[in-house]
Order: sequence, then structure tokens, then C-alpha cells
Amino acid sequence: MVSGQVSHELEIKAPATQVWELYGTLQLSDLVEEQLPTVIEKIDLVEGDGGVGTILRLDFVPGAAKFKSYKEKFIKVDNEKRVKDAEIVEGGYLELGFTLYRVRFEVIEKGEDSSIIKSTIEYELKDDSAENVSLVSLDALAAIALIAQNHLTKTNA
Repeated sequence: MVSGQVSHELEIKAPATQVWELYGTLQLSDLVEEQLPTVIEKIDLVEGDGGVGTILRLDFVPGAAKFKSYKEKFIKVDNEKRVKDAEIVEGGYLELGFTLYRVRFEVIEKGEDSSIIKSTIEYELKDDSAENVSLVSLDALAAIALIAQNHLTKTNA
């Protein structure tokens, strides 16, 4: 079994409460679907309201990923600590030998008007699919953090 984790951080000029209003709700998926049309074809709410147990289906633009779609489930939404964990539960990376693919978003208060968006991917991969570890990439999460930063900058302007 191959396992690991990778993280990305982006400091933004917005209060943590405001950043969490975006990251801690379904607003983020709406914004991502709108702002990443070359990668994401559609994000559907399968069940839930944005809290624990919510399931989203992400459909990718042909050629933008090694798979057509996957479903992810919110397994943790902690509004006090501003942490959200989502795990892929169907399709996507699971079809490529991954036994776990979890994304964690944390919004860390840095000051009154600044915060850090920390995005982490945790993964486990079967030994016979170890070459697919190269598919673990923070590019999409870094792009999402920039989209959030641009959105919040406009909102606060």
C-alpha cells in the first residue's frame, strides 16, 4: 500500500469567517462550476444540504482528467474549527487503484482581515497501481483557492 499527503496554502486578504462562509457551504461548488468551465462540466448535488453526508457528483470536461466523473461525500464539516473533509466514494481515483482519496479544506485565521486557505489531499493506493501516485496533484485545489481569493476580493471591494 502506498500512502501519503500533500498540502497547499494560500494567504488571502479576507476574514476567516467570510472565507468559511464560502468554503463551508455549497457556494464553493457553485463558484467552481462557474469559474472552471475548462475542467468541470457540471457539479450536481446528489443528496444533502452541504453538511456531513452531502454527496456531490463532479463531471469533468472530456480530456481534463483521467476519468469522466466521481462522487464525493462530505465526511466532516466543522464550523468551529473551519474544517471540511470530502472523500471520493464512487468513480474517479477509485477506478485508478486508489483505496482512499480525501480532500481537506481548512480556513485558518491569520488576522482580522486575513486568513489562510489550507488544502490537503490524503491518499492510499494499491501497490499494483503505485505508478498512479503521479496523478495526485494540488493544481485543482490551488486553482480553487485562487478563485475563492478573486471572488472574495471582488466581494470586499
